[in-house]
Amino acid sequence: MTKTEIIQILAGFGGTIGFAVLFNIRGRRLALAALGGLLSWFLYVVLGNFIENEVINYFLVSFAVSIYAEIMARVIKTPTTTFITTALIPLIPGGSLYYTMANAFSGNMESFLQKGIYTLELASALALGIIVSTTITQIFYKIISPNPYHYNDCSLSKR
Repeated sequence: MTKTEIIQILAGFGGTIGFAVLFNIRGRRLALAALGGLLSWFLYVVLGNFIENEVINYFLVSFAVSIYAEIMARVIKTPTTTFITTALIPLIPGGSLYYTMANAFSGNMESFLQKGIYTLELASALALGIIVSTTITQIFYKIISPNPYHYNDCSLSKR
């Protein structure tokens, strides 16, 4: 791992702390949310050395970080979104979105469409990773906990 990659990973950690504070996350949840951001960028950098397709990389990292968020949410007994939203902050395709809009405003429609489609692919990979991991996690917890009254449910009605 290069010095630049280590700095990027630490920057992902710091950026995640900033957003976690902005989302009013405090205490132990703040540390675990920031750790999720560190994990997301670490996985992105490591997998980027093996996988050339960035969309697949985004999906795999999103999947892994979402599983981390699901586990932490159950351990800490807090909503999963506390960890997912902050941990995926480093992966937001901001640069790609910027270049999409820059091409749109400069009138370069061919580049606008290319960058726009690519940005949508990255965002879709993030969303799909979250959906797949959440679905798998829900199925897993239903299998190991056959109790019809799920502890995360606000009401005591059967599902």
